[in-house]
Amino acid sequence: MKKPIGLITRGKTATNRLRRVDNFILMYEPALLSSGKLGADSLFVDLGYGFDPRTTLESAMRFRKLNPNLKILGVEIDKERVAAAQPYADDKTFFRLGGFNLPLKENETVRLIRAFNVLRQYEEKDFMPAYNKLMDYVLPNGLMIEGTSNPFGSIWVANVVRRLESNSLLFETHKQTSETQNWRFESLVFSTNFRLGFEAQEFQTILPKNLIHQVVKGNIIYDFFQDWIQASKETSSTKTYGFKQWFIAAAEKLAHKGYKIDLHKKWLSKGWLIWYQ
Repeated sequence: MKKPIGLITRGKTATNRLRRVDNFILMYEPALLSSGKLGADSLFVDLGYGFDPRTTLESAMRFRKLNPNLKILGVEIDKERVAAAQPYADDKTFFRLGGFNLPLKENETVRLIRAFNVLRQYEEKDFMPAYNKLMDYVLPNGLMIEGTSNPFGSIWVANVVRRLESNSLLFETHKQTSETQNWRFESLVFSTNFRLGFEAQEFQTILPKNLIHQVVKGNIIYDFFQDWIQASKETSSTKTYGFKQWFIAAAEKLAHKGYKIDLHKKWLSKGWLIWYQ
């Protein structure tokens, strides 16, 4: 077995911390999880599930309502965590020791990777190598959702990344380009359940690793937050009707400013702002 690539995380989590992530995936592209989209046996991978396998098992419960035969792999770099998870394994649920070099067996393929609260502890220079390694395992048209949440998952921000069908050039995103990468950033998703109210700047503290240090003048993510904060001020009267209505109004104002925001109410009314890249 190859030595796992990566670092041991703190591993702390909470029940249902990633419920909104799973619910988002189920709405964003349900066909990805259905049996026929990318092969009946292709895996959903929960990378870095933590000190116990609850996030993996919770995802299994949610996703298998759509696809009862979905195979799920929980990956951890800590041997003790993997050993502790084994009593929960079955013929469709696996727990293995691994890192960014996923511990796949022969003929196993991956349709979706979820990597949450993993890369935040790394240096920014480690971000792209980790992505390149992980996306090598994903089937064409498959996805990875990678990001950071607060401790209880009430707010989070994530990159949604698409594996391309060919080795076409990756367009310039966040000032990073490559002639060999076979994936692209598809969207940046901001999620809130409104329990903490709504303040655009709150999302800055949980940006993915490729963006959290880039909120400085001259970068698009800086401009985005400045415009979102301003849009929030301009629409603040709508909070009389609730934080949800304020969130929607600010998103609509952002779209008017030229950002590619998905304005479908099915997203905004549930607290998901999708910014297509």
